[in-house]
Amino acid sequence: MEKQTITIYDVAREANVSMATVSRVVNGNPNVKPATRKKVLEVIDRLDYRPNAVARGLASKKTTTVGVIIPDVSNMFFSSLARGIDDVATMYKYNIILANSDGDTMKEVNVLNNLLAKQVDGVIFMGHRITDEIRGEFSRSKTPVVLAGSIDPDEQVGSVNIDYTAAAKDAVSLLAKNNQKIAFVSGALIDPINGQNRLKGYKEALKENNLDYSEGLIFESPYSFKEGLALVDRIINSGATAAYVTDDELAIGVLDGLLDKGVKVPEDFEIITSNNSLLAEAARPRLSSVTQPLYDMGAVAMRLLTKMMNKEDVEQKTIVLPYGISEKSSTK
Repeated sequence: MEKQTITIYDVAREANVSMATVSRVVNGNPNVKPATRKKVLEVIDRLDYRPNAVARGLASKKTTTVGVIIPDVSNMFFSSLARGIDDVATMYKYNIILANSDGDTMKEVNVLNNLLAKQVDGVIFMGHRITDEIRGEFSRSKTPVVLAGSIDPDEQVGSVNIDYTAAAKDAVSLLAKNNQKIAFVSGALIDPINGQNRLKGYKEALKENNLDYSEGLIFESPYSFKEGLALVDRIINSGATAAYVTDDELAIGVLDGLLDKGVKVPEDFEIITSNNSLLAEAARPRLSSVTQPLYDMGAVAMRLLTKMMNKEDVEQKTIVLPYGISEKSSTK
C-alpha cells in the first residue's frame, strides 16, 4: 500500500492552527508561542511530516540546493574538498548534489546542464581546467559558480586555491639541495595548474639552483597509482634522482615502482608530492609533501558561494589560502 503524503495542511488541521503558524515553526521563526510550538512539533512528529523542499523552492524561487561537480570522487584530494563544502553547506542549510564528471569535457557540460535543470541555487566546480565549452555554459547561466582546487586564468569566476607556483618552487628547491636532475611528474600540462603554475615554479627553482631545464625530465600522466608504476622505467632512464609529483596517488605509484626495482627512497631517489592527503602519510616511506588546506579550500569555496547566492558584497572573488611543506621520510 502506497504511503500517503502528509502535507502542511494536515499538520495545521491536527494541531488546530493556521498553515502560516506551521510554516513559522518549521522555519524556526521565533514569533510563535512556546505552547503552540510544542503542540505543532508533537503533531509533526506523530504524523512524520517532512516539508516538501520542491514546493518550498517554487514558492521562494530558491531550492536551497547546490551542485558540486567533481572529476573523481575516489581521489582523496577532491573528497577532502567535498567534505569542507558539505560541512559549510549543512551549516547554512543547503543540500548538496554531488556529480562525478570523470574530468571529461563533454560529460562536465552535461553534468552542469543537468544540475542547472534541477534549479540549483549555485555550483561548485572542481574540474581540472575551465574549457571554452564549460566557460560558455557558465556565461549563459545566471547561476553563481565558484571553483575549488581549480583555477580560472582569466579570473572571471570566483575561486579558492593555494599559490601553486610558489608551492612547486619550494618543493623543487628542497630536492635541489641534493640532486642535479629532478623529474617533474604531472597530470595533463594542458591544465593551467600543472602546465602554467606548477611548471613555472619548477623552472624557477631550477634556475635559482643553477640546474638545467630539460624536456626529458617532464612526464605527463593520468592521476592513478597504476600510471605511476608504469612511468618508473622512463623516469630511471632519464637519469633523474628525484621527482616532484603533482598528485599523491600518482606519487605512490612512482614510489612503489622504484622500490620494486630495488631503488632505495630516499637514499637513491627522493620524492615530494603535492596534496599531503592520508595517502602520503600511509605510504612507507612516508611521502614529503606540499601541504594544502584541502578541507578549508572546500569550506571557503562554499562560504563564498553562499555570499554570491544571497547577493552579499564579495570583496575578493579570487581567494588564495596558505600552504606549507611537510618534510617526511621520502626526502633527505
